[in-house]
Amino acid sequence: MLLSERIKLAMERAGVSQVELARACGVKPPSVHGWLSGKSKFLRGENLLQAARVLRVNQNWLATGQGSIEPNEPAALYGATDQRPRLPEFDINVSPVPIGMRPVPVISSVQAGALRDIESPYPPGAGYALEFTDQDLSRWAFALEVEGLSMSPHFQPGDRIIVDPELAPNPGDFVVARNGSEQATFKKYRPRGIDANGEMVFELVPLNEDYPTLRSDTEHLIVIGVVTEHRKKLRRT
Repeated sequence: MLLSERIKLAMERAGVSQVELARACGVKPPSVHGWLSGKSKFLRGENLLQAARVLRVNQNWLATGQGSIEPNEPAALYGATDQRPRLPEFDINVSPVPIGMRPVPVISSVQAGALRDIESPYPPGAGYALEFTDQDLSRWAFALEVEGLSMSPHFQPGDRIIVDPELAPNPGDFVVARNGSEQATFKKYRPRGIDANGEMVFELVPLNEDYPTLRSDTEHLIVIGVVTEHRKKLRRT
């Protein structure tokens, strides 16, 4: 079986698209198309290991076609007893490559809004998709899909943001906060000082001036986490 055929088979088994594989390997989608068509060689090293992890196959099989397609110790992205995202394990003669390989679940704004209320905010497998990052994030890091135009033009609907709920916001950070509707809202954080009760008063500022600024002293707002990364959706003109 040719390398291009092995990649196609692995992608079909894992349900991974060309765009998703390209993102995980840190290349552009045309590169993956070249691998699949056999017109370009599949890069080894980091790309090989990352592709094997994302596609959940044995890296030796992917590289050479020898041995079993299954990893030595297959494992789900989410363990049964450990709620933190984890990746399949492979041969002991390789070491994990952290770049782009930390899976982060994409959750809904309702799930994100509950993060401060319950101990386990989302059960294993609760995310409807995954993003991969090389950042050193806390165990409950998550991703959200941007909705609406309040943060345009920099953030557009369909873009995704990665959020760490264990980071404290600094002035100017983009944050996710819970509003009065018990859902997550995404804005720029602007502290305004301490009130009479010793609580920090802050504003949540939209980038789009057509939308209102929210203030914690006039409505119930709780910062859920700090945005650490922006995944911009490419659009056709």
